[in-house]
Amino acid sequence: MKTLLSNIKIEIPTGIYLKDPESSTLGKKIIENSIILLEEIGFEDFNFKKLGANIGSNESSIYRYFESKHKLLMYLTAWYWGWVEYQLVIETYSITDATEKLKKAIEVVTKTTEQDNKYSHINEVLLNSIIINENSKVYYTKDVDEDNKEGFFMPYKRTIQRIADIILAYNPDYKFALSYASTMVEGSLHQHFIQQHFKSITNCNTTTTPTDFFTDLTLKTVTNAK
Repeated sequence: MKTLLSNIKIEIPTGIYLKDPESSTLGKKIIENSIILLEEIGFEDFNFKKLGANIGSNESSIYRYFESKHKLLMYLTAWYWGWVEYQLVIETYSITDATEKLKKAIEVVTKTTEQDNKYSHINEVLLNSIIINENSKVYYTKDVDEDNKEGFFMPYKRTIQRIADIILAYNPDYKFALSYASTMVEGSLHQHFIQQHFKSITNCNTTTTPTDFFTDLTLKTVTNAK
């Protein structure tokens, strides 16, 4: 099954992009270098003019793929959550013990990201840093409801649903599986953020990870609800 899954393409909801960047060398170059530049200078200072200069292409050529930098960030976050969902599937599919499956799911969504060489034009480590710092900017907009209706957040929502299903397999009587799953995903990003920037207000450090914290919290919370 791992061999089969290794050939799966991360599917991005149509409508986020104007032209699929995976369909051309230039498109892949746009994705690769946008990740590098966004991680380096942040979303506020990022623009297509700077990206074009980095890849040696006209700014207008990037607009053929994405109508705005917000849609490009949306694409990157959709790809990231699709990739996390992919990791959840391949890392948990053969685990039959409900406790071990829940622990593995927690690990997948809270651990420090490592490079996955299956996607040569996407640096998952840098992309994870972007998600930690910029993820909320995709959702906290006036157009969020319309974007949601268009299905732009499906990879993110499917990831939450998969975690909730694993929680319910562990304890079918737990009433807050979806709420807890979404809280864990967002809380993990927050813990990684404050571990980097506000070390004095978290117990996560070089020896205690967000995975340690959420494993302890999840098992105590969900188990005690039995």
